[in-house]
Amino acid sequence: MASIRVKFRPSSVADREGTIFYQIIHERKIRHLHTGYKIFPYEWDDNRSIIVSNPESTRITLLNSIRERIRWDVERLSRIIRNLDYKGLSFGADDIVDEFERYSQEYSLFNYMESAIFSLKQRNQIRTSETYRATLNSIRSFRREEDITLDAITSKEVEAYEAYLKNRGNSPNTTSFYMRILRAVYNRAVEDDIIENRNPFRHVYTGIDKTIKRALPINIIKEIKALDLSSHPGTEYARDMFLMSFYLRGMSFVDMAFLRKSDLANGHVTYRRRKTSQQLCIEWTEEMQKILDKYPENPNHYLLPILVREYSDEKKAYRNIGHNINKHLRKVAAMVNLTTPITLYCARHSWASAANAKGIPLNIISEGMGHDSVTTTQIYIASLDTSLVDKANSLILRSI
Repeated sequence: MASIRVKFRPSSVADREGTIFYQIIHERKIRHLHTGYKIFPYEWDDNRSIIVSNPESTRITLLNSIRERIRWDVERLSRIIRNLDYKGLSFGADDIVDEFERYSQEYSLFNYMESAIFSLKQRNQIRTSETYRATLNSIRSFRREEDITLDAITSKEVEAYEAYLKNRGNSPNTTSFYMRILRAVYNRAVEDDIIENRNPFRHVYTGIDKTIKRALPINIIKEIKALDLSSHPGTEYARDMFLMSFYLRGMSFVDMAFLRKSDLANGHVTYRRRKTSQQLCIEWTEEMQKILDKYPENPNHYLLPILVREYSDEKKAYRNIGHNINKHLRKVAAMVNLTTPITLYCARHSWASAANAKGIPLNIISEGMGHDSVTTTQIYIASLDTSLVDKANSLILRSI
């Protein structure tokens, strides 16, 4: 069985830091694995092979960090040895060192997330890949571009990242969003048998808080539809795209933008959600056709008047168009006396809530929206009107 020893090599120059290295012994052969960890001779106990420090030392934080990294390295080396033994292959000390160095490069958090993003794009899960990219960028900023191996993701590291997000003014839901993506990456590494599950997310928040209700009641939708915006073409276009999203069962704007003319056939629109790749089929109605007829036919292969010309970057183009639509929708909100802004995303919440109000079963609403689970759909449905709760409470109080 291979053994691992932590060693210290003093500097040849007096009063300079020396270097910590690992001694790998297997079948009477010895190999050295060098680290970048540097300490002074008085900070090393050679008899016990451990770092020692004075609690009042100005280097206490650095030394504690090095101790932690040594622990991770030794655990990784031990796991590499166990795996090589389990495979029943003949191996030497050089193989252990090579595997350790390969792990440090291939199984770093940054590299592993890049691989996951590439895989998502290959499966055409573009939106999900974008959320992973946003999370990776956030982690890079938190880590100041210093990568970390997957087995070094500890409760302490995760809690520090959560504190970083909160200090930057992120809402609980935004912080939780990043945490859930990081947890998904971590769990994937566990499933791939790269690391052992230490449950580092048990002390951070990964739930979803109730947010300000985004759904609009049907009477407001009617008011928006009835607005005469003929003298404000930009606002009228924004209103029409909002209604089109609502008519199309709350279709997301990215799916609307990339609908092709060929997707409309035999009175139905058939498409795959860019977020989940789930295929959906929606009946094409008179209301949808009326909006389409208001605008010149798209000269390219897209169905709706969103991406109406050639763009060097279509993804950037549809986002800019969506941003402009949301800007005009704020004017629409003011016209119907709403105190909260309207966005394209409100159409999706509004359709779900309207369907729920009509008594349509939750599982049918979930299928209509292309959700993977009913739990996701419940987030979209507006909370019960508080006046109904007050009425119920009044009835209870009168009965006692």
